[in-house]
Amino acid sequence: MAPRPIADVNQQTAADMKAARSRTSINIQTVRNYLYGGQEVWDLHERLEKILVQEPLFDKQHRDFLGRTDQYIRGAAIINRMDELRGIHNWSEEEYATASSLLSETISITLHDRAFQPVFLGQGSPALMENYWDLVYEKGIQGCYLQTELGHGTNVSRLETTSTYIPETQEFEINSPSLTSTKWWIGALGKSATHGAVQAKLILPNGKDMGPHLFLVQLRSLEDHKPLRGITVGDIGPKASGGMAAQDQGFARFDHVRIPRMNMFSKFAEVTAEGSYIQPPHAKLSYGGMMYIRATMIPGAGWTIAKSATIAIRYTNVRRQGELDAEGLERQVLTYPSTYYRLLPILSRAFVFIELGRYTIKALTQMQQRLASRDTSLLPEMHALLCGLKVFVTTHGITDIETARRSMGGHGYSAFAGLGRLYVDYLPSVTFEGDNFVLDGQVVRAATKSCKAVLSSTSAVSTLPLTSAYLRLLSTTSEPPPQVTASTWHDVHNVVLLLEWRAALMVKNFTQTPAGRDVDASVNQRLAKAVTEAFVAAQVGEMINNISNLPSEDAKVVGSLYRLYLLTCAESALVDLLSVGLIRHTGAGDPTQDLRLAVKALCIEVLPNAIGLTDAFGFSDWSLDSALGVSDGRVYEALWKRVQMEPMNKDEVTPAYDPYIRPMLQRGQAAAQQKMKLKSRL
Repeated sequence: MAPRPIADVNQQTAADMKAARSRTSINIQTVRNYLYGGQEVWDLHERLEKILVQEPLFDKQHRDFLGRTDQYIRGAAIINRMDELRGIHNWSEEEYATASSLLSETISITLHDRAFQPVFLGQGSPALMENYWDLVYEKGIQGCYLQTELGHGTNVSRLETTSTYIPETQEFEINSPSLTSTKWWIGALGKSATHGAVQAKLILPNGKDMGPHLFLVQLRSLEDHKPLRGITVGDIGPKASGGMAAQDQGFARFDHVRIPRMNMFSKFAEVTAEGSYIQPPHAKLSYGGMMYIRATMIPGAGWTIAKSATIAIRYTNVRRQGELDAEGLERQVLTYPSTYYRLLPILSRAFVFIELGRYTIKALTQMQQRLASRDTSLLPEMHALLCGLKVFVTTHGITDIETARRSMGGHGYSAFAGLGRLYVDYLPSVTFEGDNFVLDGQVVRAATKSCKAVLSSTSAVSTLPLTSAYLRLLSTTSEPPPQVTASTWHDVHNVVLLLEWRAALMVKNFTQTPAGRDVDASVNQRLAKAVTEAFVAAQVGEMINNISNLPSEDAKVVGSLYRLYLLTCAESALVDLLSVGLIRHTGAGDPTQDLRLAVKALCIEVLPNAIGLTDAFGFSDWSLDSALGVSDGRVYEALWKRVQMEPMNKDEVTPAYDPYIRPMLQRGQAAAQQKMKLKSRL
């Protein structure tokens, strides 16, 4: 077919976006409300965004041109304006939290809201709440959470900072005994925070070390913001690739700093006036703040992945390259199997993690309600679950953002695409709040403990929590593994069952490994992934059952997206499925081919609704801040407009020309002329 005459590409991109929306069979509003948890939640989102976009300070288009100091100052201005708006509009706590999330800015107040404030709510004693809560809530003080040290991070039990109780004055003395005990990587500590929740080893008057506990320490004066006596504090400098530039991760050293006894977070554990220690009902209660942060990371990952999917799918829908289609135009990049195979599974994970996040927050809330009455029965399983989910969603998040960026070709590397900034800001999530590789070990320890209980007593199956439900399969009366055929991959129950059996057999085999026998170096990562994927798969099975409440077409499309998640999860687990014998090679061809063909078929089924499904996330152009993810499809016009904002383009001739470029050119030209003269004499 001969190529048709070149059309106006900008008009074509707009037409391609319009055509994609016309092919959408779902009701975008219905699916959007499903994602947000109801029309009221979306109405709140929309109402607050209308307020935010009117603020010149919140314009995002120029932030890529700012240096780090200017980005921090801009962040501080945003924090101040947000607090002003909270008062002007009389925002509730929910409204303020929603508005803050809509900003999509990595700024220091985030640590106050998500780390410092929850510590007060979860672990503050009545006396501490009485003295400080109003200041915390009204942001009369700004807080941070000081846990990580220069020498230790995830291994909280080995932190070096000490808090020694002095009964004579009824004070704790906070001290940094070594260089490696310096608090490090603490968000908002560098220049912003006035107070901090400090994780330190509690030392009793008799010298006994009671392990890490939390203490409230004032860091800076409320009069002039200068560090208080005995405290050395500052910023740790720029982060990799310029990430989190507006946030002041800091360091702090304490030189025998005294605080009142009341400043211990003592809702559960306490030191009496005489110096006696009152034991908490559970050793890990002090991890409550971290557990809350990990829980919020699940939906946070979902919405972050949703942004990357939206930008990449919109752009590849209007980007045309390569082969000609039936109309004589180059094909839309999204229609190539190598593109939709990468992007549609990312879209499916966004949906799953958003919905999974709702479950996780609800479960954590239930656990915290029980903790308030000193019921710790849910704590061990919740800790293990959040460790596994934190690893799972952040690992996928980083991979998915980068995969989305690469699907966009060369333009994806532009800052104006929006995915580079999203990536570098999300990148540290695999190490903060617990290094992922270390947390895998905690997941495996919990799994093997439950497995040993099941193997030693059949009655243990009846008491398994939901997070360990896959271990029921080790009972002699359990459902057998499905016989894998081509039809298996079209049956949700069987796919979920396969993933559960995979986890059960892998954990059983590991648990029964004789003492002293060597195991491979990646065993914790493989086991933790299998255990977490079994839990998530069961939850996705429930999601599929529950979407029957949606209109039939919406339920069908969202259900296909969830099935795509399950199949790509199974595809990534093929090595394990083959290793434990759940899939067997019979000698009659590739036993994995049916699964891969089923993945492709689901991708083709979902593809016509790809734009509609991303529209259901409800992201505005202001929120996405991406020239290549604009809603109307006019990506090249948007990119051209952003390039004109580049400060370097204000000068027709760069200031670097006279002092640097011109001398080099002149030397080169003179040398070339000299060589030409020499050649002419030969």
